[in-house]
Amino acid sequence: MAISSKRKERSRSRRAGRPRGDDHDLRARLLDAAIARFARTGIDATSLRSIASDADATPAMLHYYFGDKDQLTQALIHERLLPAVVPLRAHLEQAGDDPAVLVAGFVSGIGEIVARHPWLPSLWVREVLCEGGALRDVLFNQAIPQLPQMLAQRFATAQASGKLNAGLDPRLLVVSLVGLTLFPAAGAPIWRRVFAAEHLGADDLLKHTLALLSQGVGTG
Repeated sequence: MAISSKRKERSRSRRAGRPRGDDHDLRARLLDAAIARFARTGIDATSLRSIASDADATPAMLHYYFGDKDQLTQALIHERLLPAVVPLRAHLEQAGDDPAVLVAGFVSGIGEIVARHPWLPSLWVREVLCEGGALRDVLFNQAIPQLPQMLAQRFATAQASGKLNAGLDPRLLVVSLVGLTLFPAAGAPIWRRVFAAEHLGADDLLKHTLALLSQGVGTG
């Protein structure tokens, strides 16, 4: 019994101290658990203990890797959020000036991001869209700086040359594109339940959105 107690004590000491070699992926698991929790309950409402539990780790291990919640949030921004959304700008810069191509590029680009990072829509609603969201400044200053303005300017140029509906406001067209992509993704658990449509996935949503934008609701 005494030997067993000593082994348990050594095991607890290893978990609370410096990680062993077989814990090399623990940091990544902690980041994944944190961003999933932040998307579900919000940054302010999430405890470090709950993140550690989700990652099958101890609070001491989380503290070892990230210190406090502010440092953890910064790590998430630089290692999860920015790598997820920053490539969208380069994708659209290469799309040219054809408004139809730009629209399709934005919709498909957001669709690809959401498919790879399903936590993004909920995190965006909680921490960017809502007043006081912890990531709003990150969106404007680091994630997609000047991207909405670039798109609006390209749409305005296309409109001036007669390639875009004159009744549209180029700025609000950007707003509409965001509304037709991130909102449906964030609300998927609701509308799938309402319509008993669990079978509808990201590809179905992408196809629907592109058809709506290119053909409207007419039959032609």
